[in-house]
Amino acid sequence: MQELVDEIARLLDASVTLEDRSFQLVAYGAQSGDIDAVREEVILRRRATDATRAHFEAYGIASAEGPVRIPAIAGVLGRVCVPLRHKGVTYGYLWLLDSGDLTDDRLKTIEPLVARAAATLARETQTRQVPLEDLFSANPDTRAASAADLEGPLVAMATRAAPGQVAALWTLPHDVSVDLTLTCPAFLVPAAQARDVARRVQDMYGTATGVGAPRQDAADAWESWREALGALRVAEARKLPIAYWADLGVYRYLVKLPHSELAALAAEAAPLGELAATVECYLDHGGHVQETAAALGVHRQTLYYRLGRAAEATGLNLADGRDRLLLHLALKASHL
Repeated sequence: MQELVDEIARLLDASVTLEDRSFQLVAYGAQSGDIDAVREEVILRRRATDATRAHFEAYGIASAEGPVRIPAIAGVLGRVCVPLRHKGVTYGYLWLLDSGDLTDDRLKTIEPLVARAAATLARETQTRQVPLEDLFSANPDTRAASAADLEGPLVAMATRAAPGQVAALWTLPHDVSVDLTLTCPAFLVPAAQARDVARRVQDMYGTATGVGAPRQDAADAWESWREALGALRVAEARKLPIAYWADLGVYRYLVKLPHSELAALAAEAAPLGELAATVECYLDHGGHVQETAAALGVHRQTLYYRLGRAAEATGLNLADGRDRLLLHLALKASHL
């Protein structure tokens, strides 16, 4: 990739950077002419900021099939973005600072190099993938056979990908296994690297990520995978970037309920309506009125009034431990 970038920079006499689909720096050429803060930022930090990414994506670069000219604005030089597309999928971007000399004819001269760069990124994405279906199979013999060459402890992760989304899988540690053919992107990670990889995966996809508990025996990794799917469900419901199975508390049990039973439990809290948030905060604080009022930013008398209305609406006695337990579980179930 570096050789391709250097050759493009030589042919066009321009400053060149190559980034993957998530705007992470892959390679860059020597500086030619003026430089702006965006190029400095990408080279020094190895990736663009969210604000920079949003600015450039507004020009439609993710779906463009050819070069996109992006005009200069205050503090940002004009540039040409060449999407790196392979078989209809955008895998990254080639960025060229434009001093006004990058004519369409000159850009055509680098088309073969652009095609090679796109194919290389595509190949890197595909070669990082390992089938995990057998390891997560319901058949114990199938699991045992596929786990023969794996060493624990291992952690499974699940995330959510948008249609056509491409992540920079080649940037993950080499002992991370990836399978994009399951119900959602799946990752099998050495337990010691779990938190670092979870952050990187969540950053790549920009969606929620669920992380299962570690398993010492690779043949038991399927249990971690089921936990990862449950954690992903909780993360999406609670709008968490990452959810770790070990930290989910009562949600570890709620996500195992059949949908009909979960819905029946959640229905117990339905009469609360707009009071649900108040009651949940009150129960989360163990029924401590002063702490709850402070958390909600209301006077204690206001809280007492709301709790009274909640008791009337549900027919439950919030001073009774059994009723409080039922309502607390129902509120948690309602999030799922």
